[in-house]
Amino acid sequence: MSFAPSQFLDLARAPGPAAFDEDVPVWEALKTIGALLEALDWPSLRAAPSTAQVSPGAFIGENVRLGEGTVVEPGANIKGPAWIGDHCEIRSGAYLRENVIAGNGAVLGNSCEFKNCILFDEVESPHFNYVGDSILGYKAHLGAGVILSNVRLDREQIAVRDPLQGGKAIQTGLRKFGAIIGERTEIGCNSVLSPGSIIGRDCVLYPGTHWMGVLPSDHLVKLRQEQVLQEISPRNQLDSPPEAL
Repeated sequence: MSFAPSQFLDLARAPGPAAFDEDVPVWEALKTIGALLEALDWPSLRAAPSTAQVSPGAFIGENVRLGEGTVVEPGANIKGPAWIGDHCEIRSGAYLRENVIAGNGAVLGNSCEFKNCILFDEVESPHFNYVGDSILGYKAHLGAGVILSNVRLDREQIAVRDPLQGGKAIQTGLRKFGAIIGERTEIGCNSVLSPGSIIGRDCVLYPGTHWMGVLPSDHLVKLRQEQVLQEISPRNQLDSPPEAL
């Protein structure tokens, strides 16, 4: 498995300054985001007229590009540098820390945090998500509460295990690496993706899933749990008094 960007992403929909090299694994693009944004002509971008609608209650940093028709709601905080495409929604409570590139029609939702990430066109991250050091393909969708964990507990370098080579570990050179999520993939509510997760195109992960590793395209991950139903006695028949419960 080469992990080339085109295995997971429609590169024709790559947003703005984002750049991908087919000769290296897709996660290598995470190392370039800061430099790509730093190289932009920020004085010209700031001077260009825009139809973006920015609420007086939003905070916009110095090096932030907002595309045509983009809406920034009260309470949003875009620290920058950030390049945001056309007709995006930056909802109340969204926090864009630094090095964020988002394509056209993306939704960066309420109480979500983004840093060092690339969101392709029409990505939806609408509610209570953490997206750090990650790449989300065209029309990828995160359910409410999805976390893309980007740091190992021991703070060591993150490796990706190639399922086509018997789980051989490939060192990424990254100590912060969340996930690569292929286009049109759906991640169910309250799921957690461990550092270095790779999810293919057109996948579905059930709500509450904890995923670690590489998931090929066109796969469904089902979560099964045992639920035990037990009738409880009325409160006045309990052995323990209410205050001890």
